[in-house]
Amino acid sequence: MMTNTNKRNFIKYTISIFITTTIASAAKVFAAWPQNLFSEKNSDNAINSLVNNGDVKESEQITIKAPDIAENGGVVPVTVSTDLENVKKIAIFVENNPTPLTSSFDFNQHLTPFVSTRVKMAKTSNIIAVVTTGNGNFRASRNIKVTIGGCGG
Repeated sequence: MMTNTNKRNFIKYTISIFITTTIASAAKVFAAWPQNLFSEKNSDNAINSLVNNGDVKESEQITIKAPDIAENGGVVPVTVSTDLENVKKIAIFVENNPTPLTSSFDFNQHLTPFVSTRVKMAKTSNIIAVVTTGNGNFRASRNIKVTIGGCGG
C-alpha cells in the first residue's frame, strides 16, 4: 500500500516529466519556425528565401481554387492541389499583403499534395502557390478581387 507521501511524490514526478516534455517539444517547434520568411514584406523576396534563391518555374500542374471575388478579405478560402510528383512543400503567398507568406505546409511522399485553408487578404492581389518537389520549385498564381479589406482595411 502506498503512503500519502509516496503518492504525492509520484504525482509531482509525473507532472514534472509532463511539463519538461511539453516545454522541450514547444522549443523544437519554435526553433524550426522560419521567422525570416514570415517577416519579409516583399513577396518575391519571400519566395526567393523559401527556395534559397533557386529557380521557380511556372506550372500548369498546380491548381489554385479560390473565389474570383472575395466579399470579405478577412476570410478567403483557398485550396491548392497539384499533380506534381514527390511534393515536399506547398507555400501560399498573398502578393499585396503586409506579410506575403500566409502559410507553409511540409509533406512526405505518402501524403496527397492538397491543402485547404483560409487566408487574410489586405486588398485585391495575386495568390501565389509555390510547390517544392524533389525535381525543383514550381509556382502558379491567381488574381482575387477583394471588395472589403481584410488586414485592417
